[in-house]
Amino acid sequence: MSDEQSDVRFAVVGTPGDRRVTMFRDAVLRRDLPEPVVISWSDVLAGLLAPGEPSTPTPDVTAPRGGGTAGAGADRLGVPVHDDHALDLHGPGAQGLGSCGFDALAPGTLVRIDSPGEDARADALLRGPGDPSRVTGGARWYRTFVAGLAKVRDLTATVPSACLLGDPGEIAVMFDKRLSHRRLRDAGVPVPDALAVPVTSYDELRGEMARRRWTRVFVKPAHGSSASGVIAFQVHGARVKAVTSADLGPGQSLHNSLRVRTYESEDDVATIVGALAPEGLHVERWFPKASLSGRAFDLRVVCVAGTPTHAVVRLGRGPMTNLHLGGARGDLDGVRARLGPATWERVMDVCARAAACFPHSLAVGVDVMVGADLRSVAVAEVNAFGDLLPGLPGLAGTPAAGLDTYAAQVAAVIDGWRPKGGGLPAPAPDPGRQDIAPSTACGEPPRAGDVAGQADGMREAAYGGRHA
Repeated sequence: MSDEQSDVRFAVVGTPGDRRVTMFRDAVLRRDLPEPVVISWSDVLAGLLAPGEPSTPTPDVTAPRGGGTAGAGADRLGVPVHDDHALDLHGPGAQGLGSCGFDALAPGTLVRIDSPGEDARADALLRGPGDPSRVTGGARWYRTFVAGLAKVRDLTATVPSACLLGDPGEIAVMFDKRLSHRRLRDAGVPVPDALAVPVTSYDELRGEMARRRWTRVFVKPAHGSSASGVIAFQVHGARVKAVTSADLGPGQSLHNSLRVRTYESEDDVATIVGALAPEGLHVERWFPKASLSGRAFDLRVVCVAGTPTHAVVRLGRGPMTNLHLGGARGDLDGVRARLGPATWERVMDVCARAAACFPHSLAVGVDVMVGADLRSVAVAEVNAFGDLLPGLPGLAGTPAAGLDTYAAQVAAVIDGWRPKGGGLPAPAPDPGRQDIAPSTACGEPPRAGDVAGQADGMREAAYGGRHA
């Protein structure tokens, strides 16, 4: 072990046994580093409730409009609860909730925040018990997740000289499509045009589209991921067409499906939009994508330490290119040849600029689109946990050449990458905004703040007013 490696110790906040955690662990062990300590998201999230507090929210409720506070019949995040849906949060899986295992970390530990994954218990803690395939519950998921991020930040600060490899404030922004779109736009990163006002119903959506003479839009749940609830919506005179992975079931329930569906009944489309709107929507003008072999494509580009290091082409026969929805990996060399050197360099530059908007995060996944003109470029989304690309080697000519995404991150840390300045500096005041308190220098205690109200502030910042 080299001198540079001798003091490098990792911990991972994730789901034990999840492939994200195991692949990062494998990358660490390949460098002869100590076994990472795994801290369970379930323990962190369960620790948000006081001992003996059984309240668990129902799956389909959101934070009260107007920023109401918790009271009778509400959990500590201000969300109504039903005792008959109570979950045992304090059983054998919730041991040591006071420190969640942080008290066992060595001084100087580097703490990686990973996705809660597909753990059923974590999902129930985040958005309440219910069918894991349901589309709704994103607003409460976000509220709880942001509170969990704040807890991770606070616990990390109790470990001498420990450092977070992903900033909780930046992760919170990346998990709100409205906030991340605004951050990118304000930094001059090209993004599709988007509505700057909240849409709370199908009628409002149609009205805003008509005012702007938009006939094609993407309607996205503000806090969704993996295309959950995303609608590619088109209007042609009196006809409508909505393409989505949301399956409209009995009783107007919405569930995720691996099969993309098309709805052409306006009543069905109105029902789907109406079910999603109360939890917050981000509406973008449709960006016509370039095609390869007759299929539209976009790219997932992972930036490690600010540098685009990995890229995968995603092909789709329709508007959705997500691999789990029937998309396919495309030929990266073929795309580069089709775009030409100048456009390819522009794509890489745009991704680097998008990652630069999150300078305190070791890795950022950027979903980037190339226009049908083969010249225009726009960022569709940024992903805090967008590095799950098993076996994908790094791009030639980058520091990650030949390394997968996890090995590249470990290498960057060994080479000295840390959050700029050791943590986020205090942001400039923004009237009405109450973001999650930024991380301070590694090992320094954070400023006090109201954990339960921080997610409200994040949503409020999207439009300058409350919006669930």
